[in-house]
This record gives sequence, C-alpha cells and structure tokens, in this order.
Amino acid sequence: MPDRSQIQQAIDAGAGILRLEPCWVPRVFMVPGGRLKLHPDDLYALGGHRGGINERWFCSTTRASNGPGTPDDEGLSYVRPDGGKRFLFKDAVETAGDVLLGRDVMAREGGWNLLCKFFDNLGPIPHHLHQSDELAKLVGQRGKPEAYYFPPQYNQLQNNFPYTFMGLEPGTTRDDVRRCLENWSKGDNGILFHSRAYRLQPGTGWQVNPGILHAPGSLVTYEPQVNSDVFAMFQSIVEGRVIDWSLLTKDVLPEYHHDLDYLVGMLDWEANVNPEFAKKNQVFPRPVRPFKETEDAGYREQWVSYGAPYYSAKELTVLPKRTVTIRDSAAYGLILTQGCGTVGKHAVATPSMIRYGEMTQDELFVTAGAAKEGVRIENSSLTEPLVILKHFGPGNPDVESLRGA
Repeated sequence: MPDRSQIQQAIDAGAGILRLEPCWVPRVFMVPGGRLKLHPDDLYALGGHRGGINERWFCSTTRASNGPGTPDDEGLSYVRPDGGKRFLFKDAVETAGDVLLGRDVMAREGGWNLLCKFFDNLGPIPHHLHQSDELAKLVGQRGKPEAYYFPPQYNQLQNNFPYTFMGLEPGTTRDDVRRCLENWSKGDNGILFHSRAYRLQPGTGWQVNPGILHAPGSLVTYEPQVNSDVFAMFQSIVEGRVIDWSLLTKDVLPEYHHDLDYLVGMLDWEANVNPEFAKKNQVFPRPVRPFKETEDAGYREQWVSYGAPYYSAKELTVLPKRTVTIRDSAAYGLILTQGCGTVGKHAVATPSMIRYGEMTQDELFVTAGAAKEGVRIENSSLTEPLVILKHFGPGNPDVESLRGA
C-alpha cells in the first residue's frame, strides 16, 4: 500500500490529476459485444471458464463479485504515476482520501462510494434486480441504485437486442412472479411475459433504483452507480443460456435461498408495476448552461445523470481547436469517448484498439482541489470534437438544483 507522501507526490506530479489503467471485468453469464476497443483476441484473455470481458470499470474501489476464482484485485483500478510504481486507487482513497476527494466528503462519506463502468453485451442481460441497502446489509454489502447513459460514440452498432425489459406490467401479482421462480428448472421461467421492453435511444438514459427488475439490452452503456456489485437474477434462460439458481441467491442469506416469498419480497413492488414507469425513470440530458452561450466559448456540457443523490455525470464536448477551462465543485473520474488533446498537463487520446494489459491515455481522476481550481482542456484536432464523460460521487453541490428532476 502506498504511503501518504507517495500519493501526494503522484498528485503533485500530475498537477492534481491522476492517470488510471484500464480495468477489465469478465462475466461468465454474458457474451461480450466487442465494442469496448479491446482487441478481439483478448475478449477471453482470462480464460473461457471466467467468461468474456464485457465490462470496463472506472476509478473503481469495488472488487468484482465474480464467485470462486476471482482475483483479489479484479474490478479495482490502478493509478499509473508518470515514472512511478502503480498503486490501487482504493488504497489511495483509504490513505489520502481527504486530498483526493476533500475533507468534507471524507468526513461525510468515508470514501469514494461510486462505481462507474461501461458494459457491452451482444444480447440482453438476464432480468434481475439489485438489493436495497436494508437487504444488502444482511450479507455485508451496500444496496445499488444505478443510472444508464448510452454514449453515441460507442453505439454505431446496436447489436442483437437494443431494448431493455424494465419493471413489471401493471396488474402483475406477486403470485405471478412466484410461479416464475417455481418454474426455474423447467426451462424458460416466463418472467419476461410479465414485463415490458423499451427501445433504447443513444444519447439518453435511465435511472434504475434498487428492487426494480431490469434486463439491460445490447447498447454499450455508461453506468454510474453506488459502489456495490450485488444482484439477483430472476430469469432462468437468456438466449438459450441457462442461468444458475445461485445467481439469484448469491447476495441472499443461506436460510432464504429457497424461500420464494422472501425472494419475491426483494422487489420494490410499487416501483415495478408503476403504469408510468418510463415517465418516472427515463432520463434526458440537460445542458449545464444553454449551448448557445457555451459554444461561443468553445464547448458544450450537459448532465446525463442528475436525479439521484448517490452520483451524477456530465458529458463535456470541446469543439475542434478550442481550449477551455472547466470548474467543478467536486472530484470526478473521466473517460474519453472521442478525440484527443490535453487535460491539465496530461495528454489524452481515445484508443481505437486496446490489448489486454496495455496502458491507454483515456482515463483520469481529477482531485477536488484541481476540479475547483479549474481544469484546462485543449482539443488538438482540427476537425473532431473531444468528448469526455465525467462521473461524480454523492453530494456534488453543482447538481443539487436538479435533484428529483
């Protein structure tokens, strides 16, 4: 673990900004969609028994929950200082979180408390939910609300199923869902007959709270969420792939593994059967300031996640051959989706192909001090915009006026 002086040295060397290595995560129950820039030969770099790599995690302090055989550092981001030895971002937060996030945030939150990722699948994910705080605490975890945004730059191809089943049809009963669990070993348990699919639209998103069933579709998804990897699968077969019962009960106390009433009780019933589900949960971007004002200054910036207290996210576009200074009131991680240039003193570029284990120049973490002082961002292209997604942890004061929107 690095000591405080090593972390401070890395922060000073980067002028308040840290460079991070790509953090890849496999999922045994999914088929990767092949759009995360990872080389095709490396989609199964960890072995077929571990599953294909379909997720990239950003600024992560959360270990992936991938069952037996999962390496201790899977899902954890590494900081790569210029000329220095790499170290875990998790260790940096635990050792010098006040410098990275601000004293007020560490006093209030005790850590980064954010997990953000891209996930990319050929087809849909099984219909599943994430447990509430109350239920997750029973197994030593945190509940997980999450947000989706579909970046256009990663979605020129929408793959096999650009729809997401969400919630349950109004009128569905608990007994209907219970029967689906009773039929788990009989093939397709029919849970999707009780749900509704929504066509996914690049450049928009969704808010999904704990206890809501959802089966994300095949668009590449940018996903800010609470730093937890709890879930419970409620669908027994997806595209011919059998989902083991253990993926329903992995974050459930053993005494409830076959208690169907308890398992159904994990659902937030009213949220699932809300007849205005889309109106309640779909998210459309909101400009931070009117584009007409900011384009004259060389940029556009919009909130892409803003309605929940747990996290927020922006999309920043710097126009070709323009330089801007952007101030934020909280620390954030960032990932490029298009273009090249500099962020602070760091050269940045969106890769076209990445080998597993290879370093990139597309992911950074901006400390609270640097964010508040303002980050100078230059787009070095004559023709192409520089597009950056920025993810913030809980309590970002800049988004307070949009809470509940």
